[in-house]
Amino acid sequence: MSTAVAGTAPLLRASMEHDGRRMAPWIVIVTALSASSVLVYPLIFPEQQERAALATAIGANPALGLIFGPAFDLSTTDGFNAWRSLALGGFLAALGAIFAVTRATRAQEDSGQAELLASGVLGRAGRLLAGVGLAMIGSVMLGVVCGVVTALCGGDWGSSLLLAATFTAMGWMFAAVAAVTAQLGSDSRTANSMAVGTLGALFLLRGFAYSVDAPAWTVWINPLGWMTETRPANGDRWWPLWYALALSLVLIGVAFALQARRDFGQGIIAPRPGPSRGRARTTWRLVLRLNRGPVITWAVAFVALGVVFGFFATSITDILGENSAVAHVLAAGATTPDALVSAFLVTILSLVGIIASIPGVQIMLRLRTEELEDRVEPVVATKVRRRRYFAGNVVLALAAPAVYVLIAGMLIATLAATADIGVEFGDALVQAAATVPAVWTVVAVSVAVVGARPVVSLVAWLGVLVSFVLTLLGPTFKLWDWVLAISPYWHIPNVTAADADWLGLVWISLVTALFVAIGFAGFRRRDLAR
Repeated sequence: MSTAVAGTAPLLRASMEHDGRRMAPWIVIVTALSASSVLVYPLIFPEQQERAALATAIGANPALGLIFGPAFDLSTTDGFNAWRSLALGGFLAALGAIFAVTRATRAQEDSGQAELLASGVLGRAGRLLAGVGLAMIGSVMLGVVCGVVTALCGGDWGSSLLLAATFTAMGWMFAAVAAVTAQLGSDSRTANSMAVGTLGALFLLRGFAYSVDAPAWTVWINPLGWMTETRPANGDRWWPLWYALALSLVLIGVAFALQARRDFGQGIIAPRPGPSRGRARTTWRLVLRLNRGPVITWAVAFVALGVVFGFFATSITDILGENSAVAHVLAAGATTPDALVSAFLVTILSLVGIIASIPGVQIMLRLRTEELEDRVEPVVATKVRRRRYFAGNVVLALAAPAVYVLIAGMLIATLAATADIGVEFGDALVQAAATVPAVWTVVAVSVAVVGARPVVSLVAWLGVLVSFVLTLLGPTFKLWDWVLAISPYWHIPNVTAADADWLGLVWISLVTALFVAIGFAGFRRRDLAR
């Protein structure tokens, strides 16, 4: 055993020095999410009456529960912080851990670094142990920094530290998941996709279980449900964290067992061999071939997403009816059930649109990866023009998300129309179609970045991040309309409203065209791999 882990300590120290800084953005973002909650909430909602109104508004739109989970107690600052930060912060902490493990394991094998390391004094299990250790140390640092900063900003020490501990536990669990997928996938991209897909599925299932008031066992079989059941500021249960620790240890053991049985540079799941001769005769077919796996995977995911959200929509009237605060609002005549259902449909389709923009950005970043690995220059060195090659990637990056939104929208519309909730199939489908221009605007940001300034490729995700924050978090903090209008999803009209404003779609379409034009102009003029 000592031979298998030989050299792990110096490798871990080197990894902390060179790769540890990549955990810093995740620590900053999660800490800012939690600290901002305890700082801003007393200023925006100083009175209990206002906090009760917020609880009613959240209860009136169960789509928020899919992302943030249940709001156990919004009467206190720490209760609000737990609702706003636990699910989302844990998700981000898990992402950071997944990427850290994959970079330190399969990505090194893909790049050849692992072979160079193996030529020295390093045991077979050393890299995996160092990668997992790096992610776990980073997760602990995230928890410590977030907990201390949140408490210093005014949060209760016990509740703040418990909330931060759930972030650490999420990082540990999904570092272990990534360690397993690193052995299963044929390359780092596949390993990342499998781990992130597992996280996304569990995240949505957790939100769905709470939103529809599913049986308790559906929460407890989900590791993310364990984190929610710690209930910071509403009981402060520490004991569910032991489940997370046990699961992490079991999965790490599985990962080491799998590593001992696979060949170096190969995954347990072997990729299918390609054709003996290339079949891609056009740039469009080449782009489609390079992205075929993710495109099909995302299509399946959106079919599942449409079914889940569609079933959720069929239960919306029952969910609203069980909320006593919403019932009082309806009884007072402040709104109508049809208006609440319509607002819910707009929110849930906006959420579908935000998720659909992710594969669009990934397609553009795949172009950047191909460029850095010197596979674009041989193509454009032939009679293929740069503009033509770039156009194939842009078309797929815009077309795929549009198809995904329409797939999910059609399933949601079909299921919602069969239920007696006052939603017509045509209205729901048109609402889905009205979401597509906003998705294109978000993807167009990545087109401009990859085309004109790929050195800052991380900025390609800015559109997704900003639209998510402003669309789902902005209204909670009573942001001004001009701030909310930065998100393209704010301009999506409610198609069932008598005075639906379609002009907003025209404006965001012009912004999309501008970003795409910047991308084309930049890609035509700049040096490749720069």
